Amino acid sequence: MRGTLTGQRYVEDIPRTHVGPFLNGLPGAIFQQNNACPHTARVAQDFLRHFQTLPWQARSPDLSPVEHVWDQLKRQMPSCHSVHDLELAVQDLGAHLPHDNIRCLINSIPDRVAARIAAGGGPTRY
Repeated sequence: MRGTLTGQRYVEDIPRTHVGPFLNGLPGAIFQQNNACPHTARVAQDFLRHFQTLPWQARSPDLSPVEHVWDQLKRQMPSCHSVHDLELAVQDLGAHLPHDNIRCLINSIPDRVAARIAAGGGPTRY
């Protein structure tokens, strides 16, 4: 996305366009997002009140599988000399991420939560 991601832009470009229709087709699905400012904006919270969401602890990247996916992408990122080159590189790397890696990250969520509880809400090895 180019520019600043406001709460309104977030709702229009992501939940209303993609997340809402997807979740409507999955009865009982739970939506998870972190506490980034656009996610916690009133407009976003108002839109998401129609869906079941997972409460999320602030500053908890160890609990979020997507943070590890971003880390994998960053480690493989070639040097880019333009925004266009960067966009193409991210799209190419994202398209070639092994699904098994993503599945393992998702399956590790219960262990991540248990580790966070065992650490009394503090940092974990994840």
